[in-house]
Amino acid sequence: MKIKDLIKQDAGFQYVVDNMEFMSTAGRRKMLNVEFCNDATWLQEEWQRLERVIKVTREYKFKKPYIELRHCLMQLHDLQGTLQSLSCHTTLNEVELFEIKNLAQLAQIACSAIAELGLTDVLPLPATKDIFNLLDPDGTGIANFYIYDSYDARLAPLRRELQGLQTAGGDPMRISELLALQNEIQNEVCTRLSDELAKWADLLTTTMEQMAYADFLLAKSDLAIRWNLARPEIGETIEYMNLVNPRLKEHNESHKQRYQPVDITLSPGVCLITGANMAGKTVLLKSVATAQTMAQCGMYIPASKGVVRLVEGIASSIGDDQDEMNGLSSYAAEIIKISNILKDCRSHELLVLIDEPARTTNPVEGKALVQALIAILNNLNSTTLITTHYSQLGSTCRRLRVKGFVEDMADVPLNPQNINRFIDYSLTEDQSDNVPQEALRIAAILGCDEQLTALAKENISK
Repeated sequence: MKIKDLIKQDAGFQYVVDNMEFMSTAGRRKMLNVEFCNDATWLQEEWQRLERVIKVTREYKFKKPYIELRHCLMQLHDLQGTLQSLSCHTTLNEVELFEIKNLAQLAQIACSAIAELGLTDVLPLPATKDIFNLLDPDGTGIANFYIYDSYDARLAPLRRELQGLQTAGGDPMRISELLALQNEIQNEVCTRLSDELAKWADLLTTTMEQMAYADFLLAKSDLAIRWNLARPEIGETIEYMNLVNPRLKEHNESHKQRYQPVDITLSPGVCLITGANMAGKTVLLKSVATAQTMAQCGMYIPASKGVVRLVEGIASSIGDDQDEMNGLSSYAAEIIKISNILKDCRSHELLVLIDEPARTTNPVEGKALVQALIAILNNLNSTTLITTHYSQLGSTCRRLRVKGFVEDMADVPLNPQNINRFIDYSLTEDQSDNVPQEALRIAAILGCDEQLTALAKENISK
């Protein structure tokens, strides 16, 4: 699956992509077509390339060539269509020949800047000097293109005569004849140049794609520096230290609200997460999904340290799949999604993230479904994280609990606007088969109707 597909499934990853600063449309197009990858060799090499770029970006002595490279990329046009025409031996027009000449010159300038940065092995570019010279027969050294007189001996005298007639207001018939002849000769030149350039079509395509990749790599390095992202490692487990959700972190900080990173370790099999409402369980699932996607697309991760177990894909059911327009209830949409996840898990190793399965059906059947789901996923070769409010599941799996609301942290009167300040989002191992019962306490803090909470407490005591 490519990034252009992944961003449709993960709003958090979409936020990451939207915050990448590209110099060109070609760089963004290159990024959108990157595949979710589980090839350890390619990922290690990509992270190493990214590390090299980040290092030179941070050193002041490389400021000038770095700015020069970015300036080149800002002038880069995406020539996929033109290069496809060239490969098919189509005659290019003057505008398309200018685009080729401009690309050849930009590649030469970028090549020099990359060499100064010491990144030639990271961002190799083909030599395009011969291409530029073909399109610059008079040695002007500029990217502008014109059908120069030197391309055909007939052009210079024809143009002199034409200019003289036009200046003196000469015979219109003769001017028309000369213009037609000039156009015919120029078309012949374009055909000849196109035929000559066709032999370099593959080289030009490689140049275009390498410069687009350079833009993508620079955008990734810039994001890693701005967000203080970390280079992940590859292991047998998934481990994140100080994992953050970039979108939520930015939102909280922009509203001067506290944001708490989380540590989590996941091994193959099922891990059950419990915790009170508002304890960040859903955000945790989304954060893990975004971090895993970033890592397996060759990016750094939003954590201070991370280890990723490579998977073939991410399968999630996080409550965003209700499709009322198709007549599906939330339960129907969820159960179809979970059924598809189980089908995929039987043939692929996945990271599975399921938020409160069967929460919208009756508790007896809902609990039975969760028990069955855990039993099946425990016997498949996937890493699974499930959140739930069901107690006494009797299932054999690892359990973590979000610490939740800590009244000792409250130093001001509580209200709906500040309650999140007093929730501890860190995870703790939990050997019990019970879930925290904090719903009524939080309801009271939020100012819920007193009669409602009082009657609810009576019902619990009965």
